[in-house]
Amino acid sequence: MSTTPAVQSDTPPIVACTISRDVQIFDLLIEDMEAALGDSWGDLSFEDAASFLAQPDAAGLQFVTIAMDSQDEDDIETISEVITTAKAARIKVILIAEDVSPTVLHQLLRQGGDEFVPYPLPENELARAIERVLTAEDPAPVIEGETKFKATGDHSGVVIPIHGLAGGTGATLMAVNMAWELANIDKKAPPKVCLIDLDFQFGTASTYLDLPRRESVLEMLTDTEAMDSEVFMQALLTYGEKLHVLTSPTDMIPLDMITPEDIERVIEMARVNFDYVIVDMPSTMVEWSQTVLEMAHVYFAMIELDMRSAQNTLRLKRALQSEDLPFDKIRFILNRAPGFTDLNGKSRVKRLSESLGIAIDVLMPDGGKPVAQSADHGAPMAEGIPKNPLRKEILKLAKSVHDVNQADAAEARA
Repeated sequence: MSTTPAVQSDTPPIVACTISRDVQIFDLLIEDMEAALGDSWGDLSFEDAASFLAQPDAAGLQFVTIAMDSQDEDDIETISEVITTAKAARIKVILIAEDVSPTVLHQLLRQGGDEFVPYPLPENELARAIERVLTAEDPAPVIEGETKFKATGDHSGVVIPIHGLAGGTGATLMAVNMAWELANIDKKAPPKVCLIDLDFQFGTASTYLDLPRRESVLEMLTDTEAMDSEVFMQALLTYGEKLHVLTSPTDMIPLDMITPEDIERVIEMARVNFDYVIVDMPSTMVEWSQTVLEMAHVYFAMIELDMRSAQNTLRLKRALQSEDLPFDKIRFILNRAPGFTDLNGKSRVKRLSESLGIAIDVLMPDGGKPVAQSADHGAPMAEGIPKNPLRKEILKLAKSVHDVNQADAAEARA
């Protein structure tokens, strides 16, 4: 071993780090990091990475490589936190993955990963990935929660709540996909659409769109008297730069913790800033359910061809009519409806409608397993399964809603 004079013993500055469960598992990564950076890199565990990246000592880092395999998928929350902390510190992130499911990889890239390289590493691929992330232009800094769309307060949006009258009737799926279809219904003049998830305990609109939940949502909901358009817009997240989403809060909260006045202020703020406000309702009826119903232009109720839906529809009908509430605003949508050739199924739909004394306005076909898979991937059906029959029917419904709204607006102008 050669000796080095003391004057030259300073170690080179650390410009990168590997982050993994155990870097020794990824021996090819060690070799490629040494080839690219010499001794100018370090190593961190998942447990230590987030705290270190938030410290001033990490200011000199240019990028990190996060190496993971299938065993690390159970630790996805920790890895996501590491990525979020690195991006907040303006540090590039290269993902090195071996046998990691596409869903997890997609989530991490959406979280902020800049590059992905499979493991075992192809020859020179890490060096090329490093070059790409270091030469890529940084986007302008983004204030957390900021959207490109600015509040104007000059709209008179259509409020459309969607309510599942039994578990698993597809209300959230309908709300998410209806909102996305409306946001894309007119390529030349796309409407401004806001999706609001009011299921404060088990809301999953954020999951269906692969969006994080944020503390600012609960802060806004619990102090709506101080809410202005800026506070409201900062609480929203965007999907695909077209759809604005108010997710459910990070933690479960009692449904009655939010007052009818709070709900009215939130929906009104959305209504005056967007063309369409889609509201994903909880299945439970609470004090502010009446507020949403009275503010709605049309209220979609999702049911299925089963006894649960029939009994719950009767309960809802009796409750609203006994209080002289606008039951006539409700339009019933039958999910997983019988096919065109299923004559027995069609007769069952007719009997259900007659026995309940309601009109079933829309029949939605069963889209099969691809629908659930699309939801698990955190994307609207229009992006992953555009030819699915359920997606086509939701598009038709969205177009019908938009056409009616456009006709009403033209009549009002005349």
